[in-house]
Amino acid sequence: MQNIIFIHGLESSGKGFKGRLFRKIFPRILTPDFKAFDPNISMDELLDIRMQELDLILATKKFWIIIGSSFGGLMATLYTLQNPDKVDRLILLAPFLTSHKLRPFFNKVIEIPVKVYHGKDDNVVPYLPSREKAKLLFSNLVYNIVDDDHSLHKTVQVINWGELVPSS
Repeated sequence: MQNIIFIHGLESSGKGFKGRLFRKIFPRILTPDFKAFDPNISMDELLDIRMQELDLILATKKFWIIIGSSFGGLMATLYTLQNPDKVDRLILLAPFLTSHKLRPFFNKVIEIPVKVYHGKDDNVVPYLPSREKAKLLFSNLVYNIVDDDHSLHKTVQVINWGELVPSS
């Protein structure tokens, strides 16, 4: 059985559009709600809190397939860099990879398969800087620039998820 988790973005939740879509495609996927965005909490503090929540969720199993969206892509990347033996593959959707929190890892390349989908019209997380950071972090990377915006609503509905996440 696959261990699959979807990590939502900054102002989203596991009950949003992508979370609902993934639960239809993968009935056993985890789609937790992480600490809600609060403009009174710094991004670093929020990231630290959410990473602690993620660590607790993923602690007892290995071979995770992690789907991370935007800020959730940052979380998925950080978790994988810190726990490479626990992650089987990453699928990142418009990932926020320009965070200074990734700087210490630029000399630690991850070899697991990583597929990224990023909208060319993304005005929240521009794909060029994110793609450059991804190239520093992942050696087995496929970075897809798609005709979409940050939400990737069109894209996630047409991706062949069965091919990306084969059932075991």
